Amino acid sequence: MGRNLKDANFIATTALPAAGASNNSNVFNLGAGTFLPEEIELQVSIPATPSLADTKNLTLTIEDSADNASFSAITGLATIVVTGAGGAGAAAKTETIRLPSTTRQYLRLNQAVDAAGGDSTAVSTTFQLLF
Repeated sequence: MGRNLKDANFIATTALPAAGASNNSNVFNLGAGTFLPEEIELQVSIPATPSLADTKNLTLTIEDSADNASFSAITGLATIVVTGAGGAGAAAKTETIRLPSTTRQYLRLNQAVDAAGGDSTAVSTTFQLLF
């Protein structure tokens, strides 16, 4: 059964970066030794991105860190990719993912847009934990 309890302390809304750039969401601190990551789901919601150029990608990567300084993609979690098509950008997408038991204390979402990907900076993603 999926998780559905939300906590305002674990919801981050972040504008998409400009074409050819990347940015990161606010960092969530899960606490040292006080959490069971496999009992937490995270949800990433991407609204429609009408300005995303055809064949260009928006790539979202969930990253973790033990020290809140050195982040890397979480092993075993796929990136989330949306691709512009048909001159209409990309449709809205929501992904809910269970964290692996090896997830470290700090979490963030990295967002990257391909070069010449169009201006989607008016669009914001939502990254939240579900308990």
